[in-house]
Amino acid sequence: MKKYILLAVTALALLALSSCEKFLELEPESQGIAVNNTSSDSIFFKSASEAEAALAGAYSDFKNEYYQLDYFVNGDAQSDDAYAGADNPANFQIDDYKLDATNSNVARDWRYLYGTIGKCNTVINNVGAVTDPAMSAARKEEIVGEASFIRAFMYFQAVQLWGDVPLQLKEVKTISAANLDEIYAQIFPARAPKAEVFAQIIADLETALAKVPATNIHKGFATKGAVNALLAKVYATREPQDWSKVNQYCDAVMAGGYTLLPNYDDLWNTANENTSESIFEINYNGGAPDGNWGTKMFRGLDWKKFNIPSNDLLAAFDAENDTKRKNASVVFEDVSGKWSDAHYPQTHYPFINKWRNFQEGSNQNYIFIRLADILLLKAQALNELGDQPGAAALVNQIRARVNLAATTAASQSDLRLAIEKERRLELAFEGHRWYDLKRTGRAIEVMNNAKGANGENLGYNLTPSRLVWPVPQSELDKNLQLRQNEGY
Repeated sequence: MKKYILLAVTALALLALSSCEKFLELEPESQGIAVNNTSSDSIFFKSASEAEAALAGAYSDFKNEYYQLDYFVNGDAQSDDAYAGADNPANFQIDDYKLDATNSNVARDWRYLYGTIGKCNTVINNVGAVTDPAMSAARKEEIVGEASFIRAFMYFQAVQLWGDVPLQLKEVKTISAANLDEIYAQIFPARAPKAEVFAQIIADLETALAKVPATNIHKGFATKGAVNALLAKVYATREPQDWSKVNQYCDAVMAGGYTLLPNYDDLWNTANENTSESIFEINYNGGAPDGNWGTKMFRGLDWKKFNIPSNDLLAAFDAENDTKRKNASVVFEDVSGKWSDAHYPQTHYPFINKWRNFQEGSNQNYIFIRLADILLLKAQALNELGDQPGAAALVNQIRARVNLAATTAASQSDLRLAIEKERRLELAFEGHRWYDLKRTGRAIEVMNNAKGANGENLGYNLTPSRLVWPVPQSELDKNLQLRQNEGY
């Protein structure tokens, strides 16, 4: 009965609004379902410009709160690289593995990801019907490929955070009393097993690989290099991992003309954006229309910031005598009289240094995937495939750029730890560390042994159930088909 009440209320609301809005988002809004409830008009996009605008809307979500802030909180503050910082209890729960289903970050991240998935669904399912001669058949194919890449990127985030998640791939075209039963499962989907979610991610990326261009006007758009890189990361994460596939797609990236910058620090200079090392990078023009407010969340003296570099990470830099990457990644300031922190003295307080334009209206780009990440992922693949010399050579290539000696690791087990350490120091604060620890099965051991300033254990109590997030309570309340993750 509750099912029919939900559907009846939804149908009545939609019918009441359909006269003034053509495209409506149907509850639960986070499930990415768009509705075209005008039965007399089956064409979603009437012009090439409408279709292009819809794709641009999906791309624009790489500039929302998830990707400007939460992406880095989830990948770094949830790891041993950063403390939560600031004063947000929701972030403290993430940092301390004490999440509950009412956590505001968890709810908003679900909404953000599924909102973008819904935009991609609309593009993928409707661009082919555009009759405007201004849009060529080739451009339609490219648009499908680009939207498929974006959808895969969003689902990859979701499956890593929650495990099993709903797979929503279509929008509801019409809703009426006659089709309520038919569309119920589409409006209120159950969680799909993560194996199915990964299969869909791979299918989307294979579609994208065949359709997107090799290059674009800048690194903020889907290209074959970005698709190959994401495929490598997906095959390194999906269980069981397919290291041959990881190696294959890493090789495809490396064949795409990308090169390491000679100077590591230049990666974070706003004069050197969209470089030869960058594979996927969100571009900001700055100012009120297109400013990156996220950088201000991590750096500045006006209020206590998020993602404070951890003592454990600083000790790892120092143990390696890795001054180049430490100085590029961390900067110390005197915050006397501004705020206090249990981890650091006010006179020597660390901030993330990779995002250096942290003023209002920042034009700082965010780099999400770069070549060093892929080289170290290939090193991991080669090590798992039994090629220890090949793996070590790639690690040494990364180390040579910052004037560090070659690794002494030679066995498979030692190289696993050497690659893990190299990824940590190379990619600090870029949102990778937590997911690296999870996919290698090392998260519980590493986090429960994380150390403070004086070598003391920080007392984290990470358990298997806390490797994934709770399904937001707000989603459970809206969708009776959803089930909560174990332990929440």
